[in-house]
Amino acid sequence: MSQKTWGGRFSGETDRRVERFTESISIDQRLFRHDIRASQAHARMLAAVGLLTASEAESIVTTLTEIGQRIEKGEMAFRIELEDIHTHIERSLIETLGDVGRKLHTARSRNDQVITDVKLWVRDAIDELDRLLLGVQRAYLELAIAEKDTILPGYTHLQRAQPVLAPHVFLAFVEKFQRDRERLQDTRKRVNILPLGAAALAGTTLPINRELVREQLDFASIAMNSLDVSSDRDFLIEFVFDLSLIAVHLSGWAEEWILWTTTEFQFIELPDAFCTGSSIMPHKKNPDVLELIRGKTGGVIAALQQLLILVKGLPLAYNRDLQEDKAALFSAFDTVAASLELAAPLIQQSKLRRESIESRLEDGFLDATTLMEALILQGVPMRSAHEAVGNLVRLCEQRRCRLMDLPDSEYASLVENVSAVRSVLGVKAALNAFRSVGSTAPVQVESQLERWSKQLA
Repeated sequence: MSQKTWGGRFSGETDRRVERFTESISIDQRLFRHDIRASQAHARMLAAVGLLTASEAESIVTTLTEIGQRIEKGEMAFRIELEDIHTHIERSLIETLGDVGRKLHTARSRNDQVITDVKLWVRDAIDELDRLLLGVQRAYLELAIAEKDTILPGYTHLQRAQPVLAPHVFLAFVEKFQRDRERLQDTRKRVNILPLGAAALAGTTLPINRELVREQLDFASIAMNSLDVSSDRDFLIEFVFDLSLIAVHLSGWAEEWILWTTTEFQFIELPDAFCTGSSIMPHKKNPDVLELIRGKTGGVIAALQQLLILVKGLPLAYNRDLQEDKAALFSAFDTVAASLELAAPLIQQSKLRRESIESRLEDGFLDATTLMEALILQGVPMRSAHEAVGNLVRLCEQRRCRLMDLPDSEYASLVENVSAVRSVLGVKAALNAFRSVGSTAPVQVESQLERWSKQLA
């Protein structure tokens, strides 16, 4: 008897080169736990509807558990002629149980089988990512609390713009990662629909009970179009999009901290354990982990592009092209999970260089916008105030001084109440002048720290 699950139609052997080209066991072997779990649920359902006896189902379920243990221990030899993880497990089952093992695939195709396995895997992956993202959020929150009173220059276009509290900066990333977590949970809704029972593309004439399988595998609902099941990779693409956005957020954070470590910035000290040196320059301390997090983001985005291109021209229903989805899926997940795993301890062990930051904090006219708004409060039209402060900044550049160093006469020509204007000059005064909800105002930042402390507890 042929070792191929589809061998009955063919009289000759498959070319070995074809077997090497078409195998997926090198990639999909990591689905073995999910394949076994889904097969056990399928066997119990077959017994419930009379397509297996109770003892046959029990034998299958027990043997599948044993096969899983063997794979876990590395005792199963993977062979390319068996193509994929589904066939390896089924072949092992048949070798142990004979004809009873041959009954397991009743009312099932590898088409609905693999998509069930992948959905189970993605559900677990979402749970793992949520745990890792929460860890990064908590690390950032700890740093935000530790640096509660530290003021940083805020940037636009990488030019100094306005003063911000350090926790306001750190909580910005907490917000981004929260959206990532929410996106993953939203994706989970579309993942959590049972495909098993669709068979190859049209369903089955056998009296199966998909609801029993749904309950065992804890899916929220059942997919209602068998053609769609065989061709659907939307949920997988959506998940990899979520991964791409997480990677982009990590990359943005990495880029910022890479800049902060430079002599030009001197804002932060990274832990030695997360840096490397140079083979020729003995003084170097390189932020390699951050650079690789930034660099590996390209591969995650490429995986998303690969999947979109993969499905863009496929007719209904299943096409072998879809075998290529898992390499991109696993690669993107592995990269993001590894990056998150490193991000949390790196953040926890990093320290702001407060003296260095404060020594140059008054550089760059961080109080200019606050001065403009102080003029507005004194009745000066916004555009007039904008122009006036621009002129004052140019004057300061000519005199090589700060806005607070200008004499009262420069402000008296603009407003009567010079003291009200002077009260917002200087970085600390400018920071304390903020009052809008969601701003870097100390009272607002304190409120956000309290909110996140409760939410992430």
